[in-house]
Amino acid sequence: MATYVGPTFVRVIEDEIWLYVSGRDSQNQSRVGIVRATLRGEEFQILAVSREPVMELGELGTFDESGVSYPWLIEADGDLLMYYVGWVAGGKNRFMNFTGLARSKDNGLSFSRVSRVPILDRTDGEPFGTGSCCVFRSSDQWYMYYTSFDRWDPVPGKNRPCYNIKLAVSTDGMSWSRPGRIVIGYKDSEEYVISKPMLIREDGLFRLWYCSRGEDYRIGYAESVDGLQFQRLDDEVGITVSTEGWDSQMVEYAFIFDFGGQRYMVYNGNQFGKTGLGLAVLEA
Repeated sequence: MATYVGPTFVRVIEDEIWLYVSGRDSQNQSRVGIVRATLRGEEFQILAVSREPVMELGELGTFDESGVSYPWLIEADGDLLMYYVGWVAGGKNRFMNFTGLARSKDNGLSFSRVSRVPILDRTDGEPFGTGSCCVFRSSDQWYMYYTSFDRWDPVPGKNRPCYNIKLAVSTDGMSWSRPGRIVIGYKDSEEYVISKPMLIREDGLFRLWYCSRGEDYRIGYAESVDGLQFQRLDDEVGITVSTEGWDSQMVEYAFIFDFGGQRYMVYNGNQFGKTGLGLAVLEA
């Protein structure tokens, strides 16, 4: 975590909060590590920070040789699965992203790759890559909301990636069918990023938080009754940039969790996590 503290997944284990944090080192390489913490009243206390990542970078030449980040964890048949973003640095567009899968047999302390290739690789319909996702199971079916690279726009100085959120389905959580269905698309011509989905199903609704970007990143929010058609309700997300300080330019990468009878959001601020990770509480 030398330069960035990025997208985070939260597990609540008894009276502890385990944050699976994406960190970047001084070579701009990403790995996921565990920060154990708790909340006592309004006081957030860090109990321990893991010295080692839960999984190392991929082999030289593989899709995750430059980074492992954006974790999403889900229990499956006694194990813990981690869907993650692997990325390769370089090329005309600076990087390429793909979605990978790893498995833990020690309750999330360490993970090993299910495959050395992405589970969402390039296709003719999606030739530019995939990214962050959230996954849930319902009966015998698996559902994934994932970030799909739409295109790269030529922009003076550096090319700009455009992506939105699509839906994939599976019977085993490993082989996925991608019909190309967009669940959250751009709201106008200025917006070019919809990413980092985070889903909660409650009260008969699919509640989806995500990142949107025009000039800067913001946290968006949408609802659906069937998980297919979502209504954007960005004005109801309840959080935006501060007037000054570490999150005064952008807010992004939200993860929602409940602890001690309260609902919380961890999120990142300016420069995609370079200024750190923050915590917000839902007002009654």
